[in-house]
Amino acid sequence: MIAIGCDHGGLNIKNAVIEYFKENGIEYTDCGCYTDESVDYPIYAYKVAQSVATGGAELGIICCGTGIGVSMAANKVKGIRAAVCTDEFCAEMTRRHNNANIMCMGGRVIDEAKAVKLASIFLNTPFEGGRHEKRVNMITEIENGDFKI
Repeated sequence: MIAIGCDHGGLNIKNAVIEYFKENGIEYTDCGCYTDESVDYPIYAYKVAQSVATGGAELGIICCGTGIGVSMAANKVKGIRAAVCTDEFCAEMTRRHNNANIMCMGGRVIDEAKAVKLASIFLNTPFEGGRHEKRVNMITEIENGDFKI
């Protein structure tokens, strides 16, 4: 299950990614928004992040104008590792090395075709583990206030 959400600035790319999900039989839950009327992005970022953090969804995708605002909001939820992606390399490496569980994209930064391509890469790239596992665990330690160098 993939949780997906957006604000008004990310509606077009969210809808394009949902079409990709439908065409490829990918199970998803749409956390909103559903129109291009101005809305507050932290609401939708939180809905997606909560779904991922509580296990309702395996991964999440959140879209706004730049991807930056929703990533900041999503990363406030314990257990979330949200990353803004604007190109193929970032979409791959945020999964491969950072084990990101939410990808954030901007509808004013990339077009619908690029959003679909990045979503596909994000969803189909596994975490490498190995030396990266320690670093990802350090992020969790920071969240818990136990970070030690």
